[in-house]
Amino acid sequence: MTLYVAVRIRGTVDVSPEVSRTLYMLRLRRKFTATLYHSSQPGVLGMLKLAENWIAWGEIDRATLVELLRRRGRISGDKPLTDMWIRENLGLGGVEELADKLLAGELYLNKLRIQGVKPFFRLHPPKGGFKGSIRRRYGDGGVLGYWGSDINKLLTLMI
Repeated sequence: MTLYVAVRIRGTVDVSPEVSRTLYMLRLRRKFTATLYHSSQPGVLGMLKLAENWIAWGEIDRATLVELLRRRGRISGDKPLTDMWIRENLGLGGVEELADKLLAGELYLNKLRIQGVKPFFRLHPPKGGFKGSIRRRYGDGGVLGYWGSDINKLLTLMI
């Protein structure tokens, strides 16, 4: 099972209604937001492929996931996601254990919304800017589409 991260790169201009609805369902409603999805969730790959002219997506590794949860994870009230909060409310050992459970597919980020964890991450624009055009695909010297495991480099610049 693979854990995908999707990051919205482009804004709302010239988005077709179908793609706009798909981005809404993926919880990518503004630029520079990210969400996590498992490959086992039905329909996720189709939605990611449909919206890939507006997003960058790929497989997230453990180190990047821990850093993303630690620095950009939020709970209700726009408070940071901390080890102490995770111990008290989720019954887990901390951010590292939460990351391991997310990677293993035992927990889903969108299911933790009931406990108060926000199912998306607000990111910064990348430090140093994008290394390619935001109108081209990743393989063609751009930023959009499927990155594979290279998405971790982009996320590190945006966290």
